[in-house]
Amino acid sequence: MEIMEKIFKKKSKDNKKFLNRVIAITNQKGGVGKSTTAVNISAYLSSYGYETLIIDLDPQSNSTSGMGINPGSVVKSIYDVIIIDADPHEVIIDTAYKNLRILPSSIQLAGAEVELVSSLKREYRLKEAVNKIEEEYDFIIIDCPPALGLLTINALSAAKEVIIPIQCEYYALEGLGQLLNTIDLVKKNLNEDLKISGAVMTMYDSRTKLGDQVIEEVKNHFSNKVYKTIIPRNIRLSEAPSHGKPIIDYDPECRGAEAYNNFTKEVIDNG
Repeated sequence: MEIMEKIFKKKSKDNKKFLNRVIAITNQKGGVGKSTTAVNISAYLSSYGYETLIIDLDPQSNSTSGMGINPGSVVKSIYDVIIIDADPHEVIIDTAYKNLRILPSSIQLAGAEVELVSSLKREYRLKEAVNKIEEEYDFIIIDCPPALGLLTINALSAAKEVIIPIQCEYYALEGLGQLLNTIDLVKKNLNEDLKISGAVMTMYDSRTKLGDQVIEEVKNHFSNKVYKTIIPRNIRLSEAPSHGKPIIDYDPECRGAEAYNNFTKEVIDNG
């Protein structure tokens, strides 16, 4: 099927067979654009008619607030799913966007790492929940915390694909070897189906040479697993989360919106 057909063809309501793609957005470095990427590709996927779920596995709850939901007002969250074994169907809530739902985060998740240590099958708590719901979605996007702890291990165990946001800044590759080693260990011991779909370059500033140098370094490191779309530094992208809106809603004409739209098309096509 041609790429444009794959992207723009709306799913029929009578078609009950979904794509079942589960993608973890991860990098243990903070401030690289994980939540921004998770929120915006989820919004664009849903705008193309794909049934999409975003799982906010970060105690900072940026994806939850980025969708216009106050984490403090959440009655049940992903914490209840992975710690108390709540049915995810009872925790998932609607967003303001058609075809897009969220399994929100809350402040309780901050203590989940410690509580998971003594849990039975502690690496598979999220996977068990995802298994109950994945047949109902085309895309499940997991926003991971900025750490390589048990929450991220849970995300990698539950996911089928990994997308790694890498900022176009100095020390961009710092810690990347540790992340790749963790992914490899999860693949060998917990989830043999896991694969790295690619790295996406974020926060690119065309006014500096550093960004181009970092991109070349990442391409040398990842070979053909770097997405063609580069996400620029964009003030509108930075503002959107404070308004609780994805960029497709906040300013669909800005450069950041165009970039995330193109990146989403790549994600769809690379499936």
